[in-house]
Amino acid sequence: MNKLTDIITDPKRIIAKNAIPPSHLTDGLKLKYGYADILVYPKTTAEVAAIVKYANTNNLNITTRGAGTNLVGSTIPNGGIILDLSLMNHIVELDKQTFTVTVQSGILLQDLQQFVEKHDLFYPPDPGAKNATIGGNISTNAGGMRAVKYGVTRDYVQAIEVVMANGSVLNIGSKNVKDNTGLALKHLFIGSEGTLGIITQCTLKLIAKPKVSQTFIVGFNTIEQAISSITTVLHTLTPTALEFVERKVAQWGERYSGFKFPLPNSQAYLIIMLDGSDLQTIEQLRKLLLTNLGDCDYFVAEDNNQTNQIWTIRGSLVRAVEAITEQDPIDIVVPINRISDFINFTKQLETQTHMRMLAFGHAGDGNIHLCILRDNRDDKQWQSDLQNVHQALYQKCLELGGLPSAEHGIGTAKVSYYNAAIPEANRQLMRTIKQQFDPKNLLNNQVYMTVV
Repeated sequence: MNKLTDIITDPKRIIAKNAIPPSHLTDGLKLKYGYADILVYPKTTAEVAAIVKYANTNNLNITTRGAGTNLVGSTIPNGGIILDLSLMNHIVELDKQTFTVTVQSGILLQDLQQFVEKHDLFYPPDPGAKNATIGGNISTNAGGMRAVKYGVTRDYVQAIEVVMANGSVLNIGSKNVKDNTGLALKHLFIGSEGTLGIITQCTLKLIAKPKVSQTFIVGFNTIEQAISSITTVLHTLTPTALEFVERKVAQWGERYSGFKFPLPNSQAYLIIMLDGSDLQTIEQLRKLLLTNLGDCDYFVAEDNNQTNQIWTIRGSLVRAVEAITEQDPIDIVVPINRISDFINFTKQLETQTHMRMLAFGHAGDGNIHLCILRDNRDDKQWQSDLQNVHQALYQKCLELGGLPSAEHGIGTAKVSYYNAAIPEANRQLMRTIKQQFDPKNLLNNQVYMTVV
């Protein structure tokens, strides 16, 4: 096989170098761009395998992408082939008897969730980018707001089909609930950012769709009070979602969405969602929590409209910032009991550096999202100030026992912070695994494991 056109005969699914859209040369931030020789849209695992064999024979890099929502440079190509899996977006099988669904990796998260919920089933992982692909979610082990109760993507992947760097196809895992038959190879691919193989199909675990849910907001006078209440919440109940946000941050979402956030006189909030089988139990849990929290303001969403407005405001915060100024989004994770320490540090750093920072995030698992705003800085000043702030933030994160990424991945943006956080012996073991899986270093070779 001498040409890609022997594999992909439809000319619309092969785009030559000069015609590749700029959107395919970057990531979700659209700030840095790479280059590539060709863009290919496969539709089947067989086509992916044949393309990979072609790339292996011709020593061509492959950068795999889905919807391009990645925020750390993992989809910025480094020459060679861009493999766009967005046309591999079909549901292969819904198996209600085993509570599983098998899908191609290019299906969008929102389409999968809508499909299974029509059948009274539920796929719990719920990252912020609902237009991301399931393959992308698996490659970054995406989390989201419901992780505090239900866990992250890794917890719902039962089987995967993977095209290896030599073009061979592996099927790993099964529909069985329990599996201790040999090494759990699938977990090497989950979160590997496309460096070990190309996931083309997966079987995901589902659960029964919760019958009812309720969202309510607890208002506080300070962000410190809100964060100090997190452990009380977690000791009292198991929330579906537990988010923290300051009033000044929520206002960004208000302006962007056009909706009003409840309790405007409070300065900080915990947004809490509960779900379950009956509303009476949820009401009892909510009242018990408010009793334990003591004197505070609270608001209960009375219908779906109010619920949707609250979560729309929370979900639009990053886009609200991007609509005004360039920003750098960070997803740092620290132990739950150190969230307040990290937030206080960001406030001190903001005062010292005069760089505006908006902090919010997943209070239930210590995942802090931080938007660093460029404002009117020129390119040179922005890069200099941003680097200094990054160094300070990631250093503080490590001091508190945290890590540089909770769900976005490492990509190209966090390589130095990854190196500082992970012992050399661990990194060497990862490089050894990469060498075994991809000896020519062709798969997503622009990201962290291959550039350290």
